[in-house]
Amino acid sequence: MYWNSEIETIDRAALEKLQLERLKKTLRNAASTPFYSQRFAESKIDISKITRLEQLRELPFTTKNDLRVSYPDGMLAVPRDEVVRLHASSGTTGKSTVIFYTKTDIEQWADQVARGLFAAGIRRSDVFQNMMGYGLFTGGLGLHYGAEHLGCLVIPTATGNSHKQVELMQDFRATLMHITPSYSLHLAEIVQGEFGIDPHDLPVKKAILGAEPYSEGTRDKIEAIWGVEAYNNYGLSEMNGPGVAIECEYKTGMHCVEDYYIAEIINPETGENLPDGEIGELVLTHINREAMPIIRYRTRDLTRFIPGQCECGRTLRRLDRMTGRTDDMLIISGVNVFPSQIEGVLMGVPEVGNNYQIVVDRDHNLDRLHVKVELYAKMFTGDIKELDRLKVSITNKLKSVIIVTPRIEFCEPGTLPASTGKAVRVIDNRKL
Repeated sequence: MYWNSEIETIDRAALEKLQLERLKKTLRNAASTPFYSQRFAESKIDISKITRLEQLRELPFTTKNDLRVSYPDGMLAVPRDEVVRLHASSGTTGKSTVIFYTKTDIEQWADQVARGLFAAGIRRSDVFQNMMGYGLFTGGLGLHYGAEHLGCLVIPTATGNSHKQVELMQDFRATLMHITPSYSLHLAEIVQGEFGIDPHDLPVKKAILGAEPYSEGTRDKIEAIWGVEAYNNYGLSEMNGPGVAIECEYKTGMHCVEDYYIAEIINPETGENLPDGEIGELVLTHINREAMPIIRYRTRDLTRFIPGQCECGRTLRRLDRMTGRTDDMLIISGVNVFPSQIEGVLMGVPEVGNNYQIVVDRDHNLDRLHVKVELYAKMFTGDIKELDRLKVSITNKLKSVIIVTPRIEFCEPGTLPASTGKAVRVIDNRKL
């Protein structure tokens, strides 16, 4: 079953024709903005000569810094009185980036998200408990509007207040939760430890995960603890927010909404496009937004196109789970290390609990990697030699993956800071 079979099963030639039509319109809109009119002039780009999709690759990239320097409205393509909403980043790493929406943009975003939820098996009979942040962050409102558009009963609990979350989940028989991976693991501990309930006995049957990077091992752990089917959902505020790509019920990759986005995978060093199957940086062009068109945006997210077609019959290309971000990469003693590599190892160890923290320090001009890991409580009541053996095992497994030898510290449950929003997994003291 499809939300929009005409688009979801469209053949490649018809899709590319639609993409080209929308790209031309998007370029005209972009050329009316202060930022892109200057960018096109400086690059000597005549958008009227773009008649093939391949020519998109000749256009310059847009970066997060470009959004910052065009703040507050240097990329706005419509009059202010046509804008009905804006979302913004927190600005913790620099000036905030702001995205504007017209009424049509909001309606189309809701339909786009509803399509993804439907592909994941969500139906109007579901009760959707939305445990993501609201406000300027796009995650909460994006899924909220999409679920309502689909016809679900939406419970907008937002993040935190864990006891109320469990109470509402029980009282209103929530069948679906939208939640960060780290908070889902923390909430499971609350359910088990403070309510004395097995999460499997709660009515929730599906989970939409997002807003922070996580490994396949973490997804497996969430599914095992909660007894749910958990689905990967990808989005970023610059491209509206959640719903850019989401898994169908087969969970063999996230179907990209290609009638809204032109997706490219590039070599992050050279900028050259890569073939299907090769991992590189995802670049997105939004071709269906009125207020704020963005051309060839470098997401910094690392992924690949999955070759072939999904068993579900959808013809839209699939993105693999994000393996990390180019700007999340840690360089430790000259070795490139991604936090997701460390998480992937830890979540595959049965004795490891639901929380961990990566700390990088510099001692006498040498980098040191320190990994703090929570173990299940039963591990601290047995033979101390068993803990020593486990520490050696985890150290060796990590070293085989990341090359660097870490120092492992075991912590009791609840020792490390719990997260109700995006988890802070990495502390790099070298920056202090």
